[in-house]
Amino acid sequence: MGILWGLMGVIMIGAVLVPLLRRGRSGIRQVLPGSPDAADPADYGFVRQEELDVRMPGADQDLLDVLEVVQHTQDWKAASQLLAGTAKHGELRWQRVQAFAGAASLELQRRPGEGGRWLQKWRADEPKDAGGAAVHAEFLVQQAWRTSTSGTDEFRIILEEARAACGNAALLSPGDPVPYITELTVARGLAVEREEFEQVWLKILDRAPAHMGAHLAGLQYWCEKWHGSRELAYAFAEAAAARAPRGSLLAALPLFAVHEHLPDVTLVRGFYQSEVVTKAVEGAMFAVHAARHDDPMLAHVRHLLIMFLVRSERWGEAMRQLVHVDGYVGALPWTLTEDPAADYAVYRALAVAGYEANGGSPATLAQ
Repeated sequence: MGILWGLMGVIMIGAVLVPLLRRGRSGIRQVLPGSPDAADPADYGFVRQEELDVRMPGADQDLLDVLEVVQHTQDWKAASQLLAGTAKHGELRWQRVQAFAGAASLELQRRPGEGGRWLQKWRADEPKDAGGAAVHAEFLVQQAWRTSTSGTDEFRIILEEARAACGNAALLSPGDPVPYITELTVARGLAVEREEFEQVWLKILDRAPAHMGAHLAGLQYWCEKWHGSRELAYAFAEAAAARAPRGSLLAALPLFAVHEHLPDVTLVRGFYQSEVVTKAVEGAMFAVHAARHDDPMLAHVRHLLIMFLVRSERWGEAMRQLVHVDGYVGALPWTLTEDPAADYAVYRALAVAGYEANGGSPATLAQ
């Protein structure tokens, strides 16, 4: 039996490696670092791996400036002012709430008992501050996933507290979809019945029916690994894409559904050129081209496209996405790994190598 399992292991490893080795047919071959033939991402002005920002998917200088002030001084007022000046119904408010909550959670993880004191003080000093309430609710959700195991009593206790915090945040900011988006994640973690989940979802649709961040949070519930199935997740994503207004990134949602249901090991050669994947990629490409250049969710879609375009060996298209987001890696699919910067850097290097192997150069990319 041991020999049989060993043979099966060799077969599985071969199934993963053979397609990579066959890339030599398209002109990619492995060389030693420093070789004159080695492709260098730095030639394209890309940021060094150790300098990649893992906190966010794309640039938000106002947020970065405020985070620096808050973390340096432990004074929450700048964060409150930034959120107060951020439109309720936009994607940017959701992203900034997540960023502040994540910063506090990571501080607490690194300095137990001390980190994130500014958020605690924010809630104590201004309990009716809508921004602080929203950040606190999201902070509890992130703490549940970061410090406990799904399904345990500790996990449920933290999420029940988060649910109460979501309700409080919603009361303090009528019409704001963000507390309900956070509650979607709570509902997923608590494995609520579909009817209860859909009640929360309807409240979001009443406030921001085309909110991309909300749809990404909602999609998770319908995925096979949580409380739905591949069919339900695809149906949810395709319905959202079909009713998306012009210029909306919701047309890219099917690509996120495909990503959520990727096989652990791809045994079918050409999987990333299959009809399902190609259709989802093309939908996401269309959404990117039609979206406003300042759409806060644009970077999220570009990052996921990079992974799919590289795996599909569409090197030039991958490079054109890279030039828009390089420097930031706080997005899917990189954040699913222990080292997002390293994972992103591997795909970036593959894109550069494939691009140059097929005649590309920094000069042609700039055209």
